[in-house]
Amino acid sequence: MKALVTGGGGFLGRAIATRLRSRGDEVRSFSRGEHVDLEPLGVEHVQGDLADMEAVTEVVRGVDVVFHVGAKAGVWGPYADYFSTNVTGTENVITACREEGVPKLVYTSTPSVVFGGADLEGVDESIPYASRYETAYPETKAMAERKVLQSNGPELLTIALRPHLIWGPGDNHLVPRIVARGRAGKLRKIGRRPCVVDSVYIDNAADAHILAFEKLAPGTACAGKPYFISNDEPMPVFDLINKILAATGIPPVTRSIPLPVAVTAGFMMEMIYRVLSITEEPPMTRFLAHQLATTHWFDISAARRDLGYVPSVTIDEGLDRLKRSFGT
Repeated sequence: MKALVTGGGGFLGRAIATRLRSRGDEVRSFSRGEHVDLEPLGVEHVQGDLADMEAVTEVVRGVDVVFHVGAKAGVWGPYADYFSTNVTGTENVITACREEGVPKLVYTSTPSVVFGGADLEGVDESIPYASRYETAYPETKAMAERKVLQSNGPELLTIALRPHLIWGPGDNHLVPRIVARGRAGKLRKIGRRPCVVDSVYIDNAADAHILAFEKLAPGTACAGKPYFISNDEPMPVFDLINKILAATGIPPVTRSIPLPVAVTAGFMMEMIYRVLSITEEPPMTRFLAHQLATTHWFDISAARRDLGYVPSVTIDEGLDRLKRSFGT
């Protein structure tokens, strides 16, 4: 079997590529970076942009499945950049799959497509998309997910996975941000509620993608459907953050600020950064404040039933692995 992993040089993309190689599959990666470190894994890497239709068509040619992981993530930046990668890029992947006769497309989405700023307590996939978004990432990911699922049919089978807060050794996004801010003493609890959240260890997230590919077939329950993916171990968000900090040898977060203060600070920082055309992400945004001050955990019964998904690495075991990776 030959697979294409878009975003194969990223945290999740690399984990999926590694899983595929361990099965003996041929793997091709596609992303804007060079990622020469994929070569020792036996992964063919092609450098290019998802918004380039010609490049996408060429890289899709000859594969049996596309794991479309590549995306522009984050909570800051021009809307056009998010749209170009997340929406136009996904449209190009779908078109290329159809033109080149690729039978399966596994899309990496996000639970943020249903987050409108309020608590999400044990919700399942029947919950509708949010009616409003505070940042471009979830809005454009929701648009892309819709296109992927609407494209499901006999010639192209599609599925969307929504992993929540992926973390683990090698993470180049969530863990480094927590560690950097924790080390600088810039982390604060938002509000006083013990808001409960889901997360997923990297190996479990990668396993879910392989299962989705294996289960995806004509007439199966998972075709054309989205699935929440987590460790199924919801816990207060700052319990998780403090456990990650402890694994890296950093003291826990104890200080807090009221939610209205955080939201106001986020709004003011957004305005200042826009006026001054600052491209780096503000320390606080309204979206981030609401994410840290709301409950969002998910019922993964559908993934267990339809995909046979069972998290194999617990949070505690993952934290032990993270601790060892930091040598603490």
